[in-house]
Amino acid sequence: MKVTDAEIVISAVSKKQYPNDRLPEIALAGRSNVGKSSFINRLIQRKNLARTSSKPGKTQTINFYKINNKFYFTDVPGYGYAKVSKKEREKWGAMMEEYFAMRDTLKACVMITDVRHEPTEDDVLMYDFLKYYELPVIVIATKLDKIAKGKRASHLKRTHETLEIEPEDIVIPFSAETGEGKDDAWRAIRQFI
Repeated sequence: MKVTDAEIVISAVSKKQYPNDRLPEIALAGRSNVGKSSFINRLIQRKNLARTSSKPGKTQTINFYKINNKFYFTDVPGYGYAKVSKKEREKWGAMMEEYFAMRDTLKACVMITDVRHEPTEDDVLMYDFLKYYELPVIVIATKLDKIAKGKRASHLKRTHETLEIEPEDIVIPFSAETGEGKDDAWRAIRQFI
């Protein structure tokens, strides 16, 4: 997909702040610092529409990025970061639950995992949470460029097995560095917008 227009519309903390223009939304979920911002920036061919940070736990709101005036990428707070207070994590959890449970314009979720490592317990919980709300999930197994070509299949198989990927969902190997997997990611996203 050729992106000609991309802008951040709002950083929301509750549903009264969500855009109400009824455009379809694709949520982006993943552990803190897994590369959600790098994924967005690579997909839309912009260096820093989505701010990348070396400090985990930076996204504390749901950021709505309007793409080509056709749909939104919604970047939700990263999970699994221990240096955030328990109270803060509970607040994020409630905000995310409200979004995933109530948002009827939410069409699918892109869940970003690090292909170098086995999905964490938090990744498994997130996948199960999304399936509980009957959301289609596109798993982006990022950092592919860091894995030797001969080992990629076994790493992807491990991601499939650990998350117990349901037949309607898909795992896409991806590299924000090289752009590998970008076309496959767009193909998967396009069916929901």
